[in-house]
Amino acid sequence: MSLRCGIVGLPNVGKSTLFNCISSSKAQAANFPFCTIEPNLGSTNVPDERLNVLESIVHPKRVIPATVDIVDIAGLVRGASKGEGLGNQFLANIRETDAILHVIRCFDDPNVVHVDGTIDPVRDKEVVDTELQLKDLETIEGRISKTAKVAAIGDKDAKRVENVLERYKAVLDQGKNAREVKFDAPEDVRIAKDLCLLTAKPVLYVCNVDESSAANGNAYVEALRKEIAGEDADILVIAAKIESEIAEMDSYDDRKLFLDELGLKQSGIERLVRKAYDLLSLQTYFTEGEPEVRAWTIHKGDKAPKAAGVIHTDFEKGFIRAEVIKYGDFVELKSDSACRAAGKLYSEGKDYVVEDGDIMHFLFNV
Repeated sequence: MSLRCGIVGLPNVGKSTLFNCISSSKAQAANFPFCTIEPNLGSTNVPDERLNVLESIVHPKRVIPATVDIVDIAGLVRGASKGEGLGNQFLANIRETDAILHVIRCFDDPNVVHVDGTIDPVRDKEVVDTELQLKDLETIEGRISKTAKVAAIGDKDAKRVENVLERYKAVLDQGKNAREVKFDAPEDVRIAKDLCLLTAKPVLYVCNVDESSAANGNAYVEALRKEIAGEDADILVIAAKIESEIAEMDSYDDRKLFLDELGLKQSGIERLVRKAYDLLSLQTYFTEGEPEVRAWTIHKGDKAPKAAGVIHTDFEKGFIRAEVIKYGDFVELKSDSACRAAGKLYSEGKDYVVEDGDIMHFLFNV
């Protein structure tokens, strides 16, 4: 599945450092703006303890986790919507992503320069928001000028598009993000999606803090949390410098000891990747057997044939039915045969909506 999250933010906030921690690719990290010019793409495993449990039961030859694609995009500055800095390239790269990980600097360090000279997470967020909103307004106003003429002569489809555009414009004119506009009608949802607005994408604000704030955050984080209280968005606190140190540790015990000393149960990178997966509205189902235990990625709400098609298009085309075992039942009973005997293996048809954690086998004919 080719969905991806884009890491965005001002220059020098820790984007590339985070990317280096979560990806096998190694983006350059340096103490000057525009270090990242071309977007770096990496794919990373999605942490899922359920895979370890299934492995201990099935003893497969291999285990294959789900993955998520992360893109490290060049830093943005004021005026990006008008082409300042690497603005046009930056905005085009964001448009190609499905969700945004907005990294915001929430630490003091005189040795790491800030593009605006001072540390102010709320201001930094507003800079990025404003540039994206201005670009979206440019897109909306261009579409309105073209659509209004057709709508004026009574074209119902054009009128519907115009209504969607006007709702977005009203919100953007107030300095708010397009994601605040919600549509109920499927046709309106389709029109909105086709617009590919930058501020309509789901967002996670990633607060990059110092080591002492890794567990509980700090005043900068709280100021940002207060600022986004009315948004449909979440915050994740992470110390990029610490994460880079953890990433260099080969021993699991060393990593765990280091996290324990910081009062953390899980590394920030693991939490970030999991959040990115959720941000994209993705979920996992499993297949299991002696050859492999594997996590498959689907959209939340996908039905059984669509889930089957992730394995192979023939599975979806020739779908007959799915045999489904709930993860908890499999963990308790330890095998397909035991689940079948206990009446815990269910036969489901084309309308079955797959649930996160389902263990599935597909019957198909082509």
